[in-house]
Amino acid sequence: MIKICVAGAAGRMGTAIIKEAYSVGIQTVGAIESSNSSAVGKTLRDLGISDQNTEILTGNQLDSALSNADVFISFTCPEADLINIPIVAEQGKRIVLGTTGFTPNQNRIITDTIYGKVPTVFSPNYSVGVNIFFKLIDILKAFPSNYDFSINEIHHTDKKDAPSGTANKLGELVSNVRNYTKTVTGREGMSSRQHNEMEITALRAGGVAGIHTLTVAGPHEMLRIEHTAFSRDALAQGAICAAIWLSNQRTPKIYNMADVLGLT
Repeated sequence: MIKICVAGAAGRMGTAIIKEAYSVGIQTVGAIESSNSSAVGKTLRDLGISDQNTEILTGNQLDSALSNADVFISFTCPEADLINIPIVAEQGKRIVLGTTGFTPNQNRIITDTIYGKVPTVFSPNYSVGVNIFFKLIDILKAFPSNYDFSINEIHHTDKKDAPSGTANKLGELVSNVRNYTKTVTGREGMSSRQHNEMEITALRAGGVAGIHTLTVAGPHEMLRIEHTAFSRDALAQGAICAAIWLSNQRTPKIYNMADVLGLT
């Protein structure tokens, strides 16, 4: 069975990933956190995350954390990954990357760092349902041109990037099939919708794990497709699925969850 190293190990997403891995017999042999985290120096057992004595190290100790791992998993922040991913790629470790909020330039740096070095799964969302949602978009191109497409997403109050990476990916897919050339993320005052506009709105409320809704509205009817994540476990399950799938890949390229799920 593969062994993993998890970034942000003591955070909510990192904890969910480690617990999901443990439930299917995958060992977390490396764990890192920011240097100011109170979890540093403690073990996964100490923190009640899993029954493992893996010590949580800082990012400065990433080489050590990676030494016995097969796959590095990160759902953290762009600033951390810009430092960590080059180190991981240099060590030849496979990567499951779920961090969102990269600027276009940061995204280019990350992909250039990975490409041709290690097999990597890089996706804005790892839930099975959301990736099937992505696949449905192509069918919706059958709607007549006078139907409008709009996206809304809701996440917990601590989420930093808006719109979410998932909403932006949905918007990209919709724009491709509807030929939208502009994205509007909010309206105020006198602002009627133009024919070339893609609408994406974001709400931040409470502890919502993630809700993404696509609304297609025509003159006489409306279709609404919604995905609701009950918890981060939906993403953790997908991340571990990706890690297992990735362990069998030899070509050093960037894959997505559609590849993992056989949707391509």
